[in-house]
Amino acid sequence: MSNRPATQTPAGITDTATPRARARARARQSIEDGAITERYHADRQKVIALRNTALATEYVCTLRYCRHCFMAKGMLADAVKGEFLEHAQQEQEHAHKLTERIVQLGGEPDLDPDTPTKRSHAEYKQGTDLRDMAKEHLIAERIAIDSYREMIDFIGKKDTTTKRILESILAQEEEHADECADMREGWIGE
Repeated sequence: MSNRPATQTPAGITDTATPRARARARARQSIEDGAITERYHADRQKVIALRNTALATEYVCTLRYCRHCFMAKGMLADAVKGEFLEHAQQEQEHAHKLTERIVQLGGEPDLDPDTPTKRSHAEYKQGTDLRDMAKEHLIAERIAIDSYREMIDFIGKKDTTTKRILESILAQEEEHADECADMREGWIGE
């Protein structure tokens, strides 16, 4: 039983000295920042810039996968085309996630069609046959994997939402790399 007089207001209701009241007061400050509160400790502009570079990489990879999906020829082309199409769709989903987070952080996604190849970590290489296509995708996925790991390390614990998004994309990029390696070793042969 409490030693407080019955007429005293319970802590947290109007008392600004409690953690709950302080949290409420902080939430009312800078509400134009949306989900970004004063406890966000990452360099927002740097995170947005990193995301825009990753966005460019995802679009370059999407375009390469799409081209190769349509250009694949040969006895194994149908199976490889299906894999390339699935990867293209997943790369597009990555771009969508990156764009959403850029906007949530108060930035603008760089969707200028003239700049992705200039900003992308990966190159846009056109493969000439199935083996070459799988090789170019594997190289691009390996570049993306290292890039995402660097971004995750940079962000650390300062932006857990961005970190989780990057980790989920990284996991799928690792799957893509494994599948491209399998294509080169198993389906297509060396």
